[in-house]
Amino acid sequence: MMRRASHRFLHLLWLFFVQIYASSDLPICKESDYHFEYTDCDVLGSRWRVAVPNKPDTCTGLPDPVKGTQCTFSCSEGEFLDMGSQECQKCSGGTYSLGTGVAFDEWDSMPAGFISHGMNMNIADIYTNCSNSTWIPKGDYIASNIDECTSTLSYAVSLKKAGTVSFEYFYPDNTIFFEFYVQNDQCESTDSEGRWMSTSEKDWTPHNLKLNRGNNVLYWRTTSFALVGSAVKPVLLRNIAISGVAYTSECFHCKPGTYSAKPGSAHCTPCPADSYSNKGATVCQQCEVDKYAEAGSGSCKQRPACTTSDYFYTHTPCDSKGQTQLMYKWIEPKICSEIVEGAVDNSTGGAVKLPASGQMETCPPCNPGFSVTNTSGCEPCPHGSYSNGTACAECPVGTEPVVGFEYKWWNKMPDNMRSSVYSREYSDSVRSTGWEVAGEYIYTTQGDLDSDYMMLSLTVPGYRLPHSVAKDDERSELSRISFVFETQCTADCTLYFMAGYSERTNDMVEHWSGTTRKQSYSYLVKSNSTVSFTWGFQRTQAYSEVRQYSGDFAKMYTVQITNVVGGVASQCRHCALGSGSASECVPCPPGHYMVNGTGVCKSCPPNTFIRADQTVGEAACIHCGPNTHSNKAHSACVSDCRLDLQSTGGGEVLQYDFTPLANITSFQSSPRFTSKGLRYFHQFRVGLCGEEGREVAVCVDNVTESRKEVRGYACQSTVVPSEVRGQSVVSSQPFTIGDTLIGVTSDTSLDSIASLESSFITKSNLPDVIFYYRSSETTQACKKGRTTTIRLRCDPTVTGKDQITLPGKCSEGTCDGCSFHFLWRSPYACPLCTESHYREIVSACIQGIQRTTYVWQQPLQCTGGVSLPAQTVSACVTLDFWLKVGVSTGTVAAVLLISISCYFWKRTRKLEYKYSKLMMTAGDKECELPAADSCAIMEGEDAEDDLIYLTKKSFFTKIKSFSRERSSDGFDSVPLKSSSGLEMEMS
Repeated sequence: MMRRASHRFLHLLWLFFVQIYASSDLPICKESDYHFEYTDCDVLGSRWRVAVPNKPDTCTGLPDPVKGTQCTFSCSEGEFLDMGSQECQKCSGGTYSLGTGVAFDEWDSMPAGFISHGMNMNIADIYTNCSNSTWIPKGDYIASNIDECTSTLSYAVSLKKAGTVSFEYFYPDNTIFFEFYVQNDQCESTDSEGRWMSTSEKDWTPHNLKLNRGNNVLYWRTTSFALVGSAVKPVLLRNIAISGVAYTSECFHCKPGTYSAKPGSAHCTPCPADSYSNKGATVCQQCEVDKYAEAGSGSCKQRPACTTSDYFYTHTPCDSKGQTQLMYKWIEPKICSEIVEGAVDNSTGGAVKLPASGQMETCPPCNPGFSVTNTSGCEPCPHGSYSNGTACAECPVGTEPVVGFEYKWWNKMPDNMRSSVYSREYSDSVRSTGWEVAGEYIYTTQGDLDSDYMMLSLTVPGYRLPHSVAKDDERSELSRISFVFETQCTADCTLYFMAGYSERTNDMVEHWSGTTRKQSYSYLVKSNSTVSFTWGFQRTQAYSEVRQYSGDFAKMYTVQITNVVGGVASQCRHCALGSGSASECVPCPPGHYMVNGTGVCKSCPPNTFIRADQTVGEAACIHCGPNTHSNKAHSACVSDCRLDLQSTGGGEVLQYDFTPLANITSFQSSPRFTSKGLRYFHQFRVGLCGEEGREVAVCVDNVTESRKEVRGYACQSTVVPSEVRGQSVVSSQPFTIGDTLIGVTSDTSLDSIASLESSFITKSNLPDVIFYYRSSETTQACKKGRTTTIRLRCDPTVTGKDQITLPGKCSEGTCDGCSFHFLWRSPYACPLCTESHYREIVSACIQGIQRTTYVWQQPLQCTGGVSLPAQTVSACVTLDFWLKVGVSTGTVAAVLLISISCYFWKRTRKLEYKYSKLMMTAGDKECELPAADSCAIMEGEDAEDDLIYLTKKSFFTKIKSFSRERSSDGFDSVPLKSSSGLEMEMS
């Protein structure tokens, strides 16, 4: 800094001496030929005032350098530093000064010192061109870009003392990141939490920040993440003022439409309506009679002829006679003329006149929960009483009031509702009424411009469930707001419905474009932080100074909201009484409903839950879906992640345990791209099942400071990989796609929900297990809410547990935006293993040992369950042993066979011998039997033969006898033994 100051001082001195030694032919410098500047301050805090020529080498004789004021010297607001006398002077009329500051309130072009540039913050995309995505001056303000690029507006300023920066901004769209931060010369930045701007509730929002002494760089940065095709509203800036600079050597002229009447003004005052001013004006000029001007205008416009669209009607409060007056009023500020020629009305032939007011009409009744006063006004009934709009009555013992607000008669604007107009171009308009009451409905009035927003807001202090309703974590509905509306449009009108999740934010819930027939809409309130609801009607988004669609309107017939703290009751309902007090209402026990017309609680059938919106009558008991059971509070059905299903074909029962899949699982759709190439995904989070206290899926919106989040079994949000706000992923637009478990089954349809089977075809013989969910939130497109089916498929080849795929023909998980379908392949989706899933293998007997091994059947289609049995070992006999046994057995069998053969051979020989003897005897006489006394066969010969053949002989003797030579007659000689034992020989 010291070196730079020294160089600056030497440079100014060099210019001074150049002028001294310039050509003597140059004329003497006049005061208009030069100006004064200060050198940079030295270490002692002093400086020099040096004259600098406006154009070099044009004159000579510049004033000598003189000692300047102290570096801490400054002027007050409305003053400037006269460099000639080095004293502060007041600004003249028609000008203004901040003293020690600068201001920027004209944005016809980019002011000097401001720099705007666009850049791509998408870390995954390096091809998107953001060079043209900059802030754009719009006259009275500067507007941010509305594409997906990041646009930065910066301004560098050096402060000689601590100062401030102030500006006004309008930030209506929470699909844009908007941050403001400052970096000083120590590279210190604004606190990370304080740099994020809050969304504007309805108009310009002021913002102030202290600045440190020294160099400061101011940054305004926006990034849009609107990915659903809706129009994005840019961030607007105006009236930027910075204090703490060293001095200002001149005053600024008031811009057209403003003036400063007195000298020494710190700012300029806008001209009132129907007046104008030029630049540097000290007073505003009144417009001519046939012309008009908005507040802060630099010129007047010709008044158009009045038409029926330039006035509206309303009703006065009811009088003591129960009557009201019909009143007609011009739309303020009135810009039309009743006497100008040109406009033709069917009845008058010229400009329309204001109809006469004062027609008396009968007042409509009071709204439910209110009673008529003595002055025919309406006042709320006290707590514990109810009314149908006439008189209040106490709720009988054993009953409780149904508390809320129900507006169906519109004689006056309710106390907790207000109407306003927001005009993007002229937000300082004196108009403040956008909706007017009309008896049976409330309707939108004509705006100054067709692009104005007609705003209607309802504020509630909080919500509380009735005494007869037990609190439970599964009960998502805290309150419900319902309204009946109608729109009629000839252009691109839109009705917006917004819910405020904090005092400074409003998130759009739903919108309707074009003409819509009379219909109703309901919105569930799930958080006690919702404090306001807003309806906004815009006739067209195109800006035009000429009204073309004033006849377009929106009407609201009824608005009803339940369970409001401080609300009123239109009826009383029976409730169970507590034991401590005879009149104290208490909830029925879990699993019980209240009998109609009594305070008696009766138990619901087993495995049912109580409807959140109905606790009276047996119809309040809803049976749980297949494979689910009611929780302890009987407010919802849950699954313990375990179930039994009959296998295909009616075989065995398959047991499943999905506990490993119960943790929260996240997955994304395939990438999508905007027109500028910004990549984004649809992220899904699923909490499949679980009992009470289970972890639920949560999707958040981290774009704005509201940090909106939704909870349930399944939810979706849009994520953008971008280095914005110190995080790598930006999540927005969250909504639930399943907050109630309907059932778990293998059937492809359940409770009017069909699973998308054609996109998840399988060849497996195992059935898919399907989880069915439903979301209670309804939208214009999904009037019955959203549904989700998650199909679990057994796949042992999947290594991870989160292999979730989306339908091929619906890459975003849904084809219609209402029905979502997913396929979850996992080994944990297989049934539990049983004994039928494995088989045994017996090994060969080795060294007297035999092993039995158990292996799984292939392909394996089970998980967990029974474990595979361990290998078993048993004793056995080897093959050589059985060979020996076989040989031994064979030998014994062979010996036995030989013995039997010998026996039968011997018997054969004996028969042969008998036959031979018989034949010998038969040789004497043919055909005659031998005589009984024949010597060939004698009595007792059989025994003798037996003796002969059974006499033991040696083996060799038998062979010798068998081999004996035959006699000469050809017969064998057979030895015979007589009774005396002597051998005889027969021939």
